[in-house]
Amino acid sequence: MEFYYITNDIQIAKICDENEIIPWIDLEALGKEERQKGMNTVKSNHNIQDIGIIKKVLNHMPLLVRINPINRNSENEINRVIEEGADIIMLPFFKSEEEVRVFLKLVNRRCKTMLLFETRESVEHIDQILCLDGIDKVHIGLNDLSLSYELNFMFELITNGTVDYICSKFNEYGLRYGFGGVARLGAGNIPAEYVILEHVRLYSSQAILSRSFCNSENYDSIETFRHEFEDSLYQLRQFYNGVKNSGELYRNNNHLFMKKMINELVLK
Repeated sequence: MEFYYITNDIQIAKICDENEIIPWIDLEALGKEERQKGMNTVKSNHNIQDIGIIKKVLNHMPLLVRINPINRNSENEINRVIEEGADIIMLPFFKSEEEVRVFLKLVNRRCKTMLLFETRESVEHIDQILCLDGIDKVHIGLNDLSLSYELNFMFELITNGTVDYICSKFNEYGLRYGFGGVARLGAGNIPAEYVILEHVRLYSSQAILSRSFCNSENYDSIETFRHEFEDSLYQLRQFYNGVKNSGELYRNNNHLFMKKMINELVLK
């Protein structure tokens, strides 16, 4: 399973690279503050110059860069991101086939592309979008997508069948896909064990390591961070390897129990 970690810190990027985690530079700023106002979400302060700096220290892993939604500056932004060394460009918060078409044309196969489905409109137009040529990977952004559907909790998208539907479409078009993020084992509103089993049930092959997985701001030294990060990652991978071939009944029972947990959290 492929994991991503958002950082523009050179030392942390090196740790990601050594542990086969894809580092992620996050340039998205347009409209994000307004959409996620009041939510405990990460607002990155990354810039285009970070791309070249981080790229130089990577020996094994590609570099993912999330750009802004399509706007009048997109051509310049995409060109600069590619020139700085991005290996994968992620397009967030699109609503139409035309926005994706513009994005793919501007990238023009100069690097890999990833679409972040996080609006209701993108789901409603999913077939028209996924049939476009030039898409390499896709991901479901649970935070913004739950806001788009006016839900109280992002994991409701798993219990109400929305994530199942989207993943079935990704699978139909033969694309590599994933959804949301995971915390460390035993942590988070929905512990990572249950979330990982949902990835297995839905044949997902990628996830973001969330801020609660290992927040660099909580450590007073890079070595302490490295120890916690690598230990948590080892446990997560061991768990995944242990359940990735689990039976359908086991996975479905996990789904039912997860639905119960989520419904109880929503009621609270």
